[in-house]
Amino acid sequence: MASMFEALQPYPEDRLHLRLHRARSVVLTSQELVELRAAQRTFEGAYMRTALGQFSFALIILKIFNSDFYPIGALFAVYGAAIMLVAVFRRYEGNRQFFDKEESDDEEFEESDGAGGTVTSIRRIQVVKKKFRTSGNSIALLVVLSLSSYVALIVLLWRLIT
Repeated sequence: MASMFEALQPYPEDRLHLRLHRARSVVLTSQELVELRAAQRTFEGAYMRTALGQFSFALIILKIFNSDFYPIGALFAVYGAAIMLVAVFRRYEGNRQFFDKEESDDEEFEESDGAGGTVTSIRRIQVVKKKFRTSGNSIALLVVLSLSSYVALIVLLWRLIT
């Protein structure tokens, strides 16, 4: 959970790497730029628009209907706030999707020094792992959240009828 909030720290460009360059210093190709913009427009914008729509619907329910409908309005307000949290989680997952993960490993080996002795040397190896991650975690979270909200809505409507 703590690593999720790393994306919200100042200057994430210094920690994120793309093609072995810090994200701040890399020059993106036009295809990479289109891909990043499309992901941001699609995912971040869609989650925020959905959350704002839920807040608006909650406000309409709270303003128009009588006090019997207040729990339903509160449910939609909580659902909108939860979708905003899923949007933050999706942004964190998106950073892990597009940027490479660098790992360094120390390798120790022995060489002869030419005089019959051996010299132990340490060589640092930098490994770049490119692993495509889908947004399955955030989708699963949103499905569970939506199903639980719909069940709660049905229960609230059932109580309203009886």
